[in-house]
Amino acid sequence: MSSTQISFLVFGIVLLLAIGFDLGLLSKKGAEVTIRKALWQTIFWVTLAFAFFGFTWLERGHTAALEYISAYLMEWSLSIDNIFVFILIFTFFNVQQQHYARVLLIGILLAIVFRILFIAIGVALIAQFEWIIYIFGGILLITGVKIFAAKKEAEYDPQKNIVYRWMKKVLPINAEDTSGKFVIARDGKRFFTTVFVVIVLLATTDIVFALDSIPAVFAISQDRLVIYTSNIFAVLGLRSLFFLLHGAINQFEYLQQGIAIVLIFIGLKMLAEAVHFYIPVWISLMVIVVCLFGSILYSLENGRK
Repeated sequence: MSSTQISFLVFGIVLLLAIGFDLGLLSKKGAEVTIRKALWQTIFWVTLAFAFFGFTWLERGHTAALEYISAYLMEWSLSIDNIFVFILIFTFFNVQQQHYARVLLIGILLAIVFRILFIAIGVALIAQFEWIIYIFGGILLITGVKIFAAKKEAEYDPQKNIVYRWMKKVLPINAEDTSGKFVIARDGKRFFTTVFVVIVLLATTDIVFALDSIPAVFAISQDRLVIYTSNIFAVLGLRSLFFLLHGAINQFEYLQQGIAIVLIFIGLKMLAEAVHFYIPVWISLMVIVVCLFGSILYSLENGRK
């Protein structure tokens, strides 16, 4: 077996064991997820991601390992922004807290399936049309500028979501049920519950974020192993991170600008390759780390003052 095949095999085994362990802690129906439990779970997923970084270094060399950890940290930072939207969705639909863990689990697993499909399409397109990488760079550059300049007041409104409006028109929805079921019967008719609606919105909302994050990963690496593993590790850590950050939505005021700078940098990096100017992966890693943790620390310090 090649080193890539061995790495995929190890990743698959670790992933199955980790998901099984995670299910035993967080996804029991009706179980309350405390901040302490969420903290330990977040540490677990981050430690696992960094352990795979060490394995990649030993198995495939430092370049692949640095590409992986750079892609993971970038996806992780974008995931934090994703969580804020998840919180707004849960609040808008008034989902009871005992259903949070199960709803997040299903929504995130669906999101992973969609991401795998997007990555496969992206890899195929770039293999066939190399110039698409420059289009991705332009999109990221424009997106980064828009995010940096966007006002904080322009928050996500689920009522304006195209998928939600479509579901309201097509599906019979009952907003009164609080049992946590996906489908209920009323007067001989079957209705979809708000829990079902929220799961669909979580999965489809992540698609919007994936349209930015996946092209950004291609700027760091076009190695399939790096792209798949960094994305999946980052998304799987979303659930515990959600519970950890729930209630602290306003504490990261400048994270949006930090993420925007990362996207602008990655977009410029992709476009620079058109004139054969290549930025080393360790510089990309430094920029991502400084922007991510710098914006978080500055937000916390500014909030304290």
